[in-house]
Amino acid sequence: MELRELTITRREGIGKGAAKRLRREGRVPAILYGGSAPVAVAVDPRDVMKLLYGHEGSATLLRLRFDDAKTGEPEAGRETTETRTAIIRDLQFDPVSESLLHVDLQEVSMDRAITVTVAVHAMGEAAGIKEQSGILEMILREVQISCLPAHIPERIAADVSRLRIGDVLTVGDLTPPEGVRILSDPGLAVATVSPPMAEEVAAPAAAVAAPAEPEVLTERKPKAEEAETKEKKEKK
Repeated sequence: MELRELTITRREGIGKGAAKRLRREGRVPAILYGGSAPVAVAVDPRDVMKLLYGHEGSATLLRLRFDDAKTGEPEAGRETTETRTAIIRDLQFDPVSESLLHVDLQEVSMDRAITVTVAVHAMGEAAGIKEQSGILEMILREVQISCLPAHIPERIAADVSRLRIGDVLTVGDLTPPEGVRILSDPGLAVATVSPPMAEEVAAPAAAVAAPAEPEVLTERKPKAEEAETKEKKEKK
């Protein structure tokens, strides 16, 4: 994995007040742990977001440079800047403005395996799409892996080319790169191909029924009244 650089500075104050001051200055608080003791630092949120661009769901290996610390003996009249290798372990965002609030950094050793999360990326065209007009559904977007920091892949490829309608690709079907071990449950579904959505058929316009003629109801006379009327006519 490409080693990306991030400049950090040590910070003195802690707490909400100090954090607000940092944000007003255009920086955000961060913590670097994993070494002998946690180190309170500050970072430029714009630099962090640039590092994450195009790497959503994947771990990013960083070379941290302290811009306020010079270590080591000067070499040919030049000072050496302190650096450490780390990954971004957690990010906190404001739920309303979505601005970055805090960063957790974990220092790592290049000769010791670490556990990280990386994105899963579909590769190929599913047979169920090409032959049966199905729809590919990605169910799992990332998996947890274990490997040396230098072996962290940008993503894990998920070959979906053999999937037909109703088939399911699981974590156990994924082939990780050399030196990478997938820790996620092998039975978890990664992708499937669903049947095509039924085409909507427009319902025929209902025929406009002609208004029915009003029914004329003739009131029927009781039988006794009919017999009396008949008798009167005969006498006449």
